[in-house]
Amino acid sequence: MMKHKNQIQMIFDVWEENVGIARVTAASFASQLDFTLAELEEIKVAVSEAVSNAVIHAYPKCEGKVELSMMIEDSSVIYEVRDHGIGIADIKKAREADFSSQDERMGMGFVFMESFMDRVTVESVVDQGTVVRMVKSCSPITLQ
Repeated sequence: MMKHKNQIQMIFDVWEENVGIARVTAASFASQLDFTLAELEEIKVAVSEAVSNAVIHAYPKCEGKVELSMMIEDSSVIYEVRDHGIGIADIKKAREADFSSQDERMGMGFVFMESFMDRVTVESVVDQGTVVRMVKSCSPITLQ
């Protein structure tokens, strides 16, 4: 099995326009592996949900930075979305379907992340920020 390693880090302002940039970049980065088009779409959704959460919820005053790290190790792609915002007081509650800290939001971000990625971990400290780590493994394509 070929060991393939690569890493990119992006740091951007909390503007909603940057969610789309993160989404496209994440899929382009993952395309180094043999993901299907459907899997690349799932990655785009999961990463955009994680970045959207940071943009929308981490910084109530709309000023701050989001860090997106992308890594390839062996046949997996790993994404880390980090903010230095207000943090999440109750991670378990935040991961429940339909929970949102803002009434006008659907609260499905973590549900999508967990549905489309193989592993999702969340670490958060109130008033210090949040790190969402997502892993998607690529199954080798076998020809018959």
